[in-house]
Amino acid sequence: MLNVLLVTFPFFALVLAGFIATYKGWLALPAIPGLNGFVLYFALPCMLYRFGATTPIAELFNPVVFGLYLSVALVMVGLAIAITKRGNMGWNDASLGALVAAFPNTGFMGVPLLATILGAASAGPVIATILIDMVITSSLCVALSRLDGAGVAGAGRAAKQALKGVASNPMPWAILLGALASAYHIDLPKPVDQTVLLLANAASPVALFTIGAVLARSQMTSAHPMPTSHYAPVAVLKLFVHPILILLAGLAVRAMGFELDVFTLTCLLLVASLPSASNVSLLAERFGADNGRIARIILVTTTISFVTFSAVVSWRTSMA
Repeated sequence: MLNVLLVTFPFFALVLAGFIATYKGWLALPAIPGLNGFVLYFALPCMLYRFGATTPIAELFNPVVFGLYLSVALVMVGLAIAITKRGNMGWNDASLGALVAAFPNTGFMGVPLLATILGAASAGPVIATILIDMVITSSLCVALSRLDGAGVAGAGRAAKQALKGVASNPMPWAILLGALASAYHIDLPKPVDQTVLLLANAASPVALFTIGAVLARSQMTSAHPMPTSHYAPVAVLKLFVHPILILLAGLAVRAMGFELDVFTLTCLLLVASLPSASNVSLLAERFGADNGRIARIILVTTTISFVTFSAVVSWRTSMA
């Protein structure tokens, strides 16, 4: 366990550094969108392109991985909505809460973290989960969030709007271009490749630092009293139920005779063990949900996952 903590500590330490820098005022709040923009439009797309270009196309679009991960994501959304809708919470808050329960922080945290722990071979399953969460899970939850008074028509418009948002996000396009480069064995000109490499290498530290900055900003701008019951159940779903469901579903898939190797299942398990995606806070703000609640869930899962994620890694290492 100590050896695993030594590997994961730097990643969470960068998140903490971003949080402290913002909370202390060393990083100005207006600078955070610039950091987000650099990571979203330059660094992460370059990292994802390189992973996609060096990963066999069959690993990027494995139907077993897609079916398993998507099925569990849908179950997670259903569980989160069922739990939170028992009270007076509307569809908007319940649906965005379900998204933060089912959507791990794979882009900003998972890609660099799993590449360090498992190597570049983890890229295929990890990229598949990013596509599912960005295109399907996010669009579904945004559509469900419009059921308060807007009805099915409003939900349909929201789903289309969410898909337009996905189309304007450079990360899926970077994955697609990387997949094409892999399929047709396309190599970038050396100067361009070196530029992409430099940006890709910057993705991990800047993305992790930005997560901390975004969490601190959310706490500073939306810190209002909130019962633990409003956010704790969703945090428990994300940190404990999500990885357990992935593990059980993976074992069931293997028992049914589908091809799913232990390494790929480990990748999916570690993705599910990640904290909630920080960009859900931006969606909550955009669609008028309780962003303070969403930010609290992201903060709690990010803090506790230093122990829980490391524990899952340690357990899988001991089983290997």
